[in-house]
Amino acid sequence: MKYHIITFGCQMNKSDSERIAGVLEKSGFNHANKCDGVDLIVFNICSVRQSAIDRASARIKKIRLKYENKNIKYKIILTGCILEKDKKELNKFCDEIFDINELPKLPEILKKLGFKIRSVEFKKKHYFELMPKYQSPVVAYIPIMTGCNNFCSYCVVPYVRGKEISRPAQDIICEIKKAVLSGAKEVWLLGQNVNSYNGKIQNTNLKVKKEKEINFPTLLKMINDIEGNFWIRFTSSHPKDLSDELIKTMAKCHKVTPYINLPIQSGDNEILKKMNRPYTVSQYKALIKKIRNNFKKYRCGIEKEVAVSSDVIVGFPGETKKQFENTKNNFEKIGFAFGYIAAYSKRPQTAALHLNDDVPNFKKKTREKELFKVLKKTILNFNKKFFKKTAEVLILTKKNDFYVGKTRHYQTIRLKSDKNILGNFVKAKIINIGPYGLRGKLME
Repeated sequence: MKYHIITFGCQMNKSDSERIAGVLEKSGFNHANKCDGVDLIVFNICSVRQSAIDRASARIKKIRLKYENKNIKYKIILTGCILEKDKKELNKFCDEIFDINELPKLPEILKKLGFKIRSVEFKKKHYFELMPKYQSPVVAYIPIMTGCNNFCSYCVVPYVRGKEISRPAQDIICEIKKAVLSGAKEVWLLGQNVNSYNGKIQNTNLKVKKEKEINFPTLLKMINDIEGNFWIRFTSSHPKDLSDELIKTMAKCHKVTPYINLPIQSGDNEILKKMNRPYTVSQYKALIKKIRNNFKKYRCGIEKEVAVSSDVIVGFPGETKKQFENTKNNFEKIGFAFGYIAAYSKRPQTAALHLNDDVPNFKKKTREKELFKVLKKTILNFNKKFFKKTAEVLILTKKNDFYVGKTRHYQTIRLKSDKNILGNFVKAKIINIGPYGLRGKLME
């Protein structure tokens, strides 16, 4: 029996797909790189944006139509961050829809669908306890928490993921140690809001076993102390939970890369209030200043520079031209090294659904393009700081004659080598820079 997983969404969805793959392979399935000829297709999708659900829906319908016309026997099952409305619309195109929290029950679901699987039972309290099959030999996605308590007015995450649940610290440490021993060189700590992590760990200093609570800075220190040569990255972060302790810990833990994604969502205070984002633009800028100052204090060389990326929504209900100009101006002043720009789309169950979506689509698209122009400029200005400098690079893939990797600052870099350097750390001198990435020369 063969399976293929198609994932739409963020890194958390990718991590969930790796756990789905782990369950399927223990159940007797073998992975296939393409849909053709498989017995089972798993769609792991996301309802966070309408555009994402539209793409996923079109792909599901296309595959269903293609295979039914050819009279090919197969099953489609669906999971992920899915709103009830989207489940109802997609139900007729799928053989089964299950919640990702029900992953330990997947073997039972497969049996009901007629698959003769291995006798396997997962007696787990939470699907995080299931071992994944990593898609990459060098990149490990490690979930540390799930869910969200913030209820931003545009966001469906609290409705599809539920309340925040933090994973026990010992489980996280154990999974990272195994991943590093297996060759992982980049570890991504994942959660809808990793900054609010509040896990538990056994207090080994006591004769009587007792659990104590630890926060995200403490967890970062513990992971930083794990033996081995690997990088630490994490996402996502909420500005309201980015404490002074966390900023200092990031800068002092040298396995933590000088990169952070900190969504601003808007550069206008009135829009931020409508979004239920409990900070002002000034407060956000103060956080960025603290991050940069701490890295300058505790890091050396190019590590003193920290790459800050952000997420922003344009065309939120009621956003005026002046308010959008505020976002543009602040984007340029802050000087983001990367950015993710999305046009607002109405989502069921959210508070913003009841607001008048009065910004026309053509204006949303225009604002996206305008902001992207600003972003290209700030990315280029950031990358210029690295010209003729030497950077550490993790090589992730090879495309044609070039090896492609990431710097510690999360810049994409291309370089040539006569050796097979795939999956390795290398040193590269930056010989060319642009808004979409870097060119490097391998240092022997």
